[in-house]
Amino acid sequence: MIEVVNLNKTFEENHVLKDVSATFLPGKTNLIIGKSGSGKTVLLKCIIGLHNIDSGQILYNKQNLPEMNPRDTKLLRQKVGMLFQGSALFDSISVLENVLFPLEMFSSMSKSEQVKRAEFCLERVNIDPSAFSLFPAEISGGMQKRVAIARAIVLNPLYLFCDEPNSGLDPQTSRLIDKLIHDITIEYKMTTIINTHDMNSVIEIGENVIYIDNGEKAWQGENKDIFSTENKNLNDFLFASKLTQSN
Repeated sequence: MIEVVNLNKTFEENHVLKDVSATFLPGKTNLIIGKSGSGKTVLLKCIIGLHNIDSGQILYNKQNLPEMNPRDTKLLRQKVGMLFQGSALFDSISVLENVLFPLEMFSSMSKSEQVKRAEFCLERVNIDPSAFSLFPAEISGGMQKRVAIARAIVLNPLYLFCDEPNSGLDPQTSRLIDKLIHDITIEYKMTTIINTHDMNSVIEIGENVIYIDNGEKAWQGENKDIFSTENKNLNDFLFASKLTQSN
């Protein structure tokens, strides 16, 4: 489980996150939503440790990330998988080599064990073995995203972070990616945190939704409750998002 407690983050005079407290549940898809400039991306980057915070706590199973020593931080990094917005695959190496990369960096497995694990993860995300030797430019955007998911889970992480996983994908492929992330979250009992503006994702897999408004946590709950909220700004955001996606 990940908890943030009274988290504050400023950039010079801009107070981006204001006393944000939220709980992210293991075995659940935890979604952070909010309009552009609301602070949701900064919150995700703070939780990962890409931004130093001004005050507050970021608790990984009760361990406070800002207070961890370098050794504990390194151990934590090995338990984290990251799915970047643009997939961030290495163009110059094959699909299989992309997934092997974290194993070669952090695993003590033999080479044959690494290959077996990478192939297993690729097959788990429905990549056919015939594509293993292809380069990222030779496969579709949806396949690239699935390869990126395989790479993110190859070290069997406890925590999975996804930054706009459906960016640039058509609605049908987006639903497939949502289902895949959701299924893997349950299967591996991961704490998955997804930064998204995709309302279809909220409806389909939003088991724990955190709405950030002007740097503050304005609402937290399940997707089944989000459309009955009395929070006016959230209602306006939901309406505008649905209207944008329907056009």
